[in-house]
Amino acid sequence: MKLVTFLYQQHIGIGAVEGDFIVDASGHDEIPGNMIDFLAAGKRAKKAMQQLIDSGQNRIPLTAAKLLAPIPRPGKFLGISLNYADHIGETGLEKPEYPTFFTKQSSCVIAHGDSIHRPKVSEKVDYEGELAFVIGKRCRHVPVEKAQEVIAGYTIANDVSVRDWQIRSPTWTLGKSFDTHGPLGPWLVTADEIADPHNLDLKTWVDDELRQNSNTRHMIFNCFEMVAYLSQAMTLEPGDVIATGTPSGVGVKMKPRGYLKPGQTVRIEIEKIGELANPVIEEPDIASL
Repeated sequence: MKLVTFLYQQHIGIGAVEGDFIVDASGHDEIPGNMIDFLAAGKRAKKAMQQLIDSGQNRIPLTAAKLLAPIPRPGKFLGISLNYADHIGETGLEKPEYPTFFTKQSSCVIAHGDSIHRPKVSEKVDYEGELAFVIGKRCRHVPVEKAQEVIAGYTIANDVSVRDWQIRSPTWTLGKSFDTHGPLGPWLVTADEIADPHNLDLKTWVDDELRQNSNTRHMIFNCFEMVAYLSQAMTLEPGDVIATGTPSGVGVKMKPRGYLKPGQTVRIEIEKIGELANPVIEEPDIASL
């Protein structure tokens, strides 16, 4: 199923997309009101959602609602660097022996259709189309062969990066965490709908120009290996988002540089999931607090 967080008539709810409709789970006794609690509730909540879908009730036209990020404020939002062989090739760096993770602050998360800001302090804003997976069970020390059991589903991420700010610090946190630089969506496709997350076509367009064209089979460390590695160090919790790296074709490696400009739109498509599209605008003036 395609799980969504949405805004409808000034109410934020969760539900599932069926065709041109959202099945609204608001007020259902067995379905929590936010996505993280829904995932934490496990099989019971998912069964109740499926029953609601099958009932044909509580339908809202998809065009009447605003889709929010499926996980509007994840507890952890982690990304992995240099995880596609072709991307390593274009950077000229060496293949990593171990996966290297960085943090994107959760305040950067926006939804499908929301605007990416080109910040006042930099014009070196880049896109990175990525598959992301979402944790569904609280877990620690998960072996690779059982990692699939703790993944709730998959979505699309744009790991927007401010390149000059990124290279100022070895942690990359600031360059990866500007406001609006974490588009997620449009929905969360449950893991049972994705037979093999490591064989999905991934494409990124800037306007009508195809910039990235790859497949998740080219990952160096796959999703299950990432779960096993991360869970040796930390407890993973429902709603945690892990972006799995980007293939070649990023703007920083183009000649001339293909940095994002106001007026452009970034569109990422991943097979079996859908499309995440976001326009780029100048950062608006915001009064200091």
